[in-house]
Amino acid sequence: MTAQAPIPALSVRSLRSGYPGGGDIVNGISVDLAPETILAVIGPNGSGKSSFVKTLAGLLRTREGAIEVTGKPVTELSPARRVKVGLAYVPQEANVFRNLSIRENLKLATEFLRERGGVGPAQEAEVLSLFPEILRRPKELAGSLSGGQRQMLAFACALLSNPEVLLLDEPTAGLSPKFVEETMQAVARVREAGVTVLLVEQNVAAALRIADEVMVLVAGRKRFQATPAAISSADLADLFFGRM
Repeated sequence: MTAQAPIPALSVRSLRSGYPGGGDIVNGISVDLAPETILAVIGPNGSGKSSFVKTLAGLLRTREGAIEVTGKPVTELSPARRVKVGLAYVPQEANVFRNLSIRENLKLATEFLRERGGVGPAQEAEVLSLFPEILRRPKELAGSLSGGQRQMLAFACALLSNPEVLLLDEPTAGLSPKFVEETMQAVARVREAGVTVLLVEQNVAAALRIADEVMVLVAGRKRFQATPAAISSADLADLFFGRM
């Protein structure tokens, strides 16, 4: 008797989406994320990476296809309802309230999540243990933090909802090399804490260092998926420039 495969943390089937009045930007993407893994989504500029993750988060309407979180359909749910099912999203920009303190940002993150199981003091303590750099100064304004520290705060706010899956849209954009490394280490800690991560990232080298699998998008289509060890620099160049 063979063991049954685990239910994917995130399952996407034949997903198509785009902006009102325009054609499809996401063109039939299918992918499964195993629990407690990191999938890095990479590709050239304009390949549909951010549109893909926004569709998963519910910010961009699905035209065709299906999205499931731990086997539960979420395709027709609002972004807020998706959070309650276990899908958290950290956008590239405007991901914290800069005029509020760290503590106030953390409080707002769970203000409307009383229906979500596991949300509460125990989850907050676990999350803050992952980011000790923000735990030390709860009264400091988020706007006074460095770019890397704001990303840590955004991660913490998202994780307070006790998600099954965390969607990250280019978390290292605009960061110095030092903060790129710290941010990627934080993403790895999130995975080690039991959360599945879909990471959209322009810094390919940094993403490949922590990813379990990598998916290459070109023109809104999945062109390739493999482990980082199975992808060479030459393969990536050919994929990015349409030679494969």
